[in-house]
Amino acid sequence: MLWIWIGFISFVLVLLALDLGVFHRKAHVVTVREALGWSAVWISLGLAFSLFVYHGYENHWMGLGLGPDAVDRSPEFPEGRSNDGKSAVVKYLTGYVVEKSLSVDNVFVIAMIFGFLAVPALYQHRVLFWGILGALVMRGVMIGVGARLIAEFSWILYVFGAFLVLTAVKMLLIKEANDPGDTWVVKLTRRFLPVTDRFHGEHFVVHAGADDSHEAETPGAPVVDDPAVERAAAGTRMITPLALALIMVETTDVLFAVDSIPAIFAITADPFLVFTSNVFAILGLRSLYFALAGAIETFRYLKVSLALVLAIVGVKMLAHTWLKSLFGANFNLYLLGVVLAVLALGVVASLLRPKATARS
Repeated sequence: MLWIWIGFISFVLVLLALDLGVFHRKAHVVTVREALGWSAVWISLGLAFSLFVYHGYENHWMGLGLGPDAVDRSPEFPEGRSNDGKSAVVKYLTGYVVEKSLSVDNVFVIAMIFGFLAVPALYQHRVLFWGILGALVMRGVMIGVGARLIAEFSWILYVFGAFLVLTAVKMLLIKEANDPGDTWVVKLTRRFLPVTDRFHGEHFVVHAGADDSHEAETPGAPVVDDPAVERAAAGTRMITPLALALIMVETTDVLFAVDSIPAIFAITADPFLVFTSNVFAILGLRSLYFALAGAIETFRYLKVSLALVLAIVGVKMLAHTWLKSLFGANFNLYLLGVVLAVLALGVVASLLRPKATARS
């Protein structure tokens, strides 16, 4: 089982290396057309991986599918039922769709962060790349802890379910987002770390007094003087607004993971399915951001759809045994269909009644 984890993580690292080191080696403004193309690539990879999931669990490659899935506990299977190829694919795809949909709300917050800090479009891809790399590590840790808790304490599933329902209610009631400048992350960072007034190319950290401290690293980027650097003592390390944006993006992902990780555990407690569905959903977050950031306000009912998705998976976690007996063996397939239908209704409703029309 260890080797399949090593192989998957190595595969992801190769994808990230190709992304930053080959396809996006030079900083540039990502166009909507390019973002849509890369979104199609990442989504295709995520869907194609379901073929590996099917054959891996059907044939028990390197131990896949041999252990019980705690989410499927029942009187007949008190420890949970093992996943075969079909059930594993349905759970993987459901988890992928849920995580992908929840990342849309993350896109909106990231857009607010970039707008608040006035991050040039030229450098946004770099922030998102390192932000997502950190998110993969943090989510891996959170998934490991969550899987351990579920294995040791089965009642934690009901806690997760109640939390998801409460989060859904909170999403429906909160209308306005907070100002990113008022968050504790910004205040704490500015209090303990010196922050420059200006961007310094793609640098996250600069040294006061260095000859190139205020020079642009990227060709075509403006070269500007920085009063904050000039006031600092020579040799002082200072973080740039680009680093502040990265810190805020990482913190935001942790907060969103608190919602999304319990959501995926409502579908499956198999660590490999949870992790892989999360990874493929996160890998496409950068291209999703550049594709949707400019049009996020258009989808005014999408937040309602996301809240309903959280509520649905929360109720599923709370009443899994009863729902499974009611809908039978294809219950997880029905769940996938309901999630897709709710998201589609949110998009269609937004397009039929856009925000500008609603104000008139």
